Amino acid sequence: MKLDSHRPDFAVQTKRHHLEGLQQLKASTWVSLLLLPNPFSFDEALLLCPVSTDEWLAWIPDHGEAILNIRQFSH
Repeated sequence: MKLDSHRPDFAVQTKRHHLEGLQQLKASTWVSLLLLPNPFSFDEALLLCPVSTDEWLAWIPDHGEAILNIRQFSH
């Protein structure tokens, strides 16, 4: 079977969309958390720096530092 690399793949397009969103993110930006890390933490996090293409180190008030996947917050 021959692999057609010119054919767009839905999964790849979705990943590109997330990467484009990641490029818009900047350090010192507050984002809304979609799921709280604990019941006492705030519902927002301050982005500190990117860790990988889809993860950020963030500070969450009343929780501390956490590594967040870009799917865990909205901006």
